[in-house]
Amino acid sequence: MKYDDHLKNRLKRMQGQVNGLIKMMEDEKDCREIVTQMSAVRSAIDRTAALVVSKNLEQCIRDEKESGESSEALIQEAVELLVKSR
Repeated sequence: MKYDDHLKNRLKRMQGQVNGLIKMMEDEKDCREIVTQMSAVRSAIDRTAALVVSKNLEQCIRDEKESGESSEALIQEAVELLVKSR
């Protein structure tokens, strides 16, 4: 799978959020603010993981349709990946 700039930019934004969290901790910000930001980072990671799995699954299904194979196993594997990532 080729990872496009959009996906890489998502990760860079998350990296910035994590760096911001470290600064918040160094500045001894309130626990509620830190946990809120942690939740935002976790949510961003979950959404990005889902995007990676869905794009990969989409490509695999296209490839299998061209070869006439069934894509049920791929769909099951994608669902398991999403569940495991959570």
